[in-house]
Amino acid sequence: MFGDMMGMMGKIKEAQQKAEDTKKRLETVYIDEKSSDGLLEVSVSVAGAVKKINIKDELLEDKEQLEDYLILTLNKALSRAKASYDQELAAVAKEGMPDIPGLDMFK
Repeated sequence: MFGDMMGMMGKIKEAQQKAEDTKKRLETVYIDEKSSDGLLEVSVSVAGAVKKINIKDELLEDKEQLEDYLILTLNKALSRAKASYDQELAAVAKEGMPDIPGLDMFK
């Protein structure tokens, strides 16, 4: 029984390390998004950091329109990034879950 417990603890520690490695890797994976007319392009990491914003000159003429474009396009990119992040971490968590009797409902 003690050996089983140590084995499970080892698997949990391994799963935690794998989750941390995945989080670090996701800092270097990017989601690109652009406005429907292509006047604004953004790039965000799957971990949620904004990497790049590219604004076409004609969009600079209208501050209010630019603000709207930034909000819409960044939110869309960040939403996609969060979905990818959550999906990746869920896969790692499911893969690393040790077989503990009675915990099958969490898989």
